Amino acid sequence: MSGAKNCPETPRQKMIGMMYLVLTAMLALNVSSEILNGFTLVDNSLHTTIESSEIRNNALYKDFKNLSEINPDKVKKWLDKAIVVKQKSDDLYNFIEKFKVHIVRMTDKEKANDSAYVKQIIAKDNLDKPEEYAITEGNAIILRKKIEDYKNFLIQLSANNPTKQKMYEDVFATKGGIDGKKWENVVFEMMPISAVVTILTKYQSDVRSAEAEVVQDLKGQTDVKDFRVNKVSALVVPVSKYVIRGSRYSSQIVLSAVDSTAKPDYYIGSSLINKGLYEVNCNKTGSFTYSGFIKLKRDDGSITTYPFKSDYIVGEPSATVSNEDLNVVYRGIDNKFSISVPGVASENVSVRVSGGTAQKIANGRFIIRANQDGEINIGVFAKIEGKELAMGGGMYRVKYIPDPKSFLQYSDAGGITRLLQDGNLSKRILKSNSISVIASYGQDELIKANFTVTSFTMVTIFGSVSTSGSHFNSRMLNDIEKLEGNDFVTLKNIKAVGPDGKVRSLGLIQVQI
Repeated sequence: MSGAKNCPETPRQKMIGMMYLVLTAMLALNVSSEILNGFTLVDNSLHTTIESSEIRNNALYKDFKNLSEINPDKVKKWLDKAIVVKQKSDDLYNFIEKFKVHIVRMTDKEKANDSAYVKQIIAKDNLDKPEEYAITEGNAIILRKKIEDYKNFLIQLSANNPTKQKMYEDVFATKGGIDGKKWENVVFEMMPISAVVTILTKYQSDVRSAEAEVVQDLKGQTDVKDFRVNKVSALVVPVSKYVIRGSRYSSQIVLSAVDSTAKPDYYIGSSLINKGLYEVNCNKTGSFTYSGFIKLKRDDGSITTYPFKSDYIVGEPSATVSNEDLNVVYRGIDNKFSISVPGVASENVSVRVSGGTAQKIANGRFIIRANQDGEINIGVFAKIEGKELAMGGGMYRVKYIPDPKSFLQYSDAGGITRLLQDGNLSKRILKSNSISVIASYGQDELIKANFTVTSFTMVTIFGSVSTSGSHFNSRMLNDIEKLEGNDFVTLKNIKAVGPDGKVRSLGLIQVQI
């Protein structure tokens, strides 16, 4: 297809127009009525022009419809507009034809023909009937309104072409004469029927010419915005360049056709990027999205925008180091794991535990709890392309947490909490309400666990006293009160229970008064 072209007047059309002007001028000079026969020649030539225009228009519509059948998505909307042009052109053309026939029948009466050709008119010099039908009966006003509507329709279709708008404004001008006469008076008042019919035929010819002009433009619009490609290459667009065993590699293979002379502008957000190359420093982990658009200037000067959106994932540099001999989880406490799958966002990673439970915290961190002895299996899964795939995992031995140490916990004179296993204390502190026997990992704590002391025995020079709980009973306090300097207090048989439910026997605590 080719772009829209103007339809300049042919030499024949120019000749007809000049003859029309000459004959009109001669009529204005009251030339002999025999000169009116010259309008027959002009009218015949105009009909010949109309027939040629209709042949060309019919071929144009046929070609247009064939293109629409081949590519309806591209052509149909323009063909629909062309059909509207044809309907409006036919409406005006047929209205003018009926207008002419009515005047001729009023003039020649029963001798009138069904078609309005000047050569068939008998009373070519009749001045009354055209004025009577057009002006007296008010039909000229209706005709002028229809011509103006058609003209405005054409101008609206040519909104981006001021030159053609001016052309249609001139061709279908209805402003009247320079002496202030209205258009209908200029055309129909004291004008012989041969001149009036010729003028109306000229309008019909203009309608068919304008129709061809506009339809040709619409047909040209079907490819005016197409790319003129001069380079075609194969292009592979993968869904992802990172594929995990068990998943599926997917790519779209297409032909890429480009115009190497066209230079699009590429934008990320509102920022122009050079040659469509988008690069960014990745200093943060996580999933990131970005969007933008491509602006391309076409041959007709219009600019088309093509939006796009994509995303990418940034992960921490990672390596997997595993000490298989120490693959251990402890019963009764939260075992914290950091689990990730390279190339998969943390929100798409899940964990399943056989023999325990898993709770996701955030950013690839999980809490694993064992609920059986022996071993548990931790399985890692990743959601890829809507499917969960097993990514691996391993067996972990289940152990009870290590035994803690026993301490006397008290507050010193400054209110600071202290722990004592072997050392000196005053009777005042030993008898204070703040002192208690605790079980703890102390400063060497590697894992966090809470223990409860359930019982212990105190041994002094006065004998042994046992109690439940973690505090001295009244008998113990009485024995302590009797002690003197350098006497010893020994705490033994200390029992404690941890979060795993196991009862433990802890070591001695010895204090010198």
